Amino acid sequence: MSSPRTPAGPPLPAEWGRTPLTVVMPTYNEAQNLPTMTEALMALPLEGLRLLVVDDDSPDGTGAIAEQLAEKYNEAERRDETGRVRMGVLHRTAKEGLGRAYAAGMERAVAEGAAYVLQMDADGSHPTEKIADMLGVALATGADVVVGSRYVPGGTLSDAWKTHRKLLSRWANAYASGILGTRVRDITGGFNLWSAHALRTIDLGSVDSAGYSFQVETKYRALRAGFTVMEVPIHFEDRTAGESKMDLAVQLESVAMPWRLRSKTLRAAATRPAGKRSR
Repeated sequence: MSSPRTPAGPPLPAEWGRTPLTVVMPTYNEAQNLPTMTEALMALPLEGLRLLVVDDDSPDGTGAIAEQLAEKYNEAERRDETGRVRMGVLHRTAKEGLGRAYAAGMERAVAEGAAYVLQMDADGSHPTEKIADMLGVALATGADVVVGSRYVPGGTLSDAWKTHRKLLSRWANAYASGILGTRVRDITGGFNLWSAHALRTIDLGSVDSAGYSFQVETKYRALRAGFTVMEVPIHFEDRTAGESKMDLAVQLESVAMPWRLRSKTLRAAATRPAGKRSR
């Protein structure tokens, strides 16, 4: 597997800002946060950026708010006669988990022509101002996965996080990376930029993880496929409003998933013809 590297973010040439980039943002009861997040994304100097909200039938009306925001920003584009759609909404009829929402949104983004897809939470924890740096790293280096990392030099965590929460997060990363044998320092992180080629290759439709372990499984698949994963430092803030969706079932899946992935890899190696090795 390729080892991740941590580059310095190069300046982003103006023409790179026109690269088709879709931000996929799953939502469930994020009515308080979505307008602020959308405004911040639309203000970025990235002409090729598009936002796709994936709403799991939020009872607080997040889906309707997303539609109103899409109409607002798409109408502004029509007035400018660019013909672009800046924002779309994918409505799902059930709450099936973060992983399923991400897979559906990322597949839609690639099908609609995105060259790069960025995963991002709707709760304000991920810094929108780092998106240009992440895209610049991908374009400058050819990396197919760029991770916004809390745990490389320069990465920081919110002061609102108590010590036990910080320790638990670091342990989760060490646990997953240790079992899977990777050097990704923030393998559990959810702020990730992907090339369309990498997403097609890892086959999102066959990903097993329904919850937060989606982040681990997809990165592991990318490494197994030989893609270069790079990490850039970010400041991770605590959510600005609303409640975390990390319930017991999601936590249990996150504990079990690295072992399931390792077991699957070992079984595949045992059945591989002699002389053939994985990358």
